[in-house]
Amino acid sequence: MESLINFVQDEFIEKKDFPEFAAGDTITVYYEIREGEKVRTQFFRGVVIQIKGQGLSKTFTIRKMSGTVGVERIFPVNLPALQKIEINKRGKVRRARIYYFRELRGKKARIKERQH
Repeated sequence: MESLINFVQDEFIEKKDFPEFAAGDTITVYYEIREGEKVRTQFFRGVVIQIKGQGLSKTFTIRKMSGTVGVERIFPVNLPALQKIEINKRGKVRRARIYYFRELRGKKARIKERQH
């Protein structure tokens, strides 16, 4: 059954070439928004909190601060509206899913930059 799923994903879903990123990285995701007949590009810049799944069913969660309110958004990797992903900073964290980042405020919410 699993080989059938992999076969269908390989055949019918187009793969986009995005850079590799991990939890703790600050990335910018550019995606299309449709408003009636108008199409425009919007970006979402934030810290990657988690990467879930594998292959084409992979999703990643990004968190940003909008004023004093934290905003999280989950993006599927194979979303047709995704245009590109830019990596702004590589973060150094010890965990694959940094849920504790949600409770941090101010200077504690900073993530050290990883040396390449």
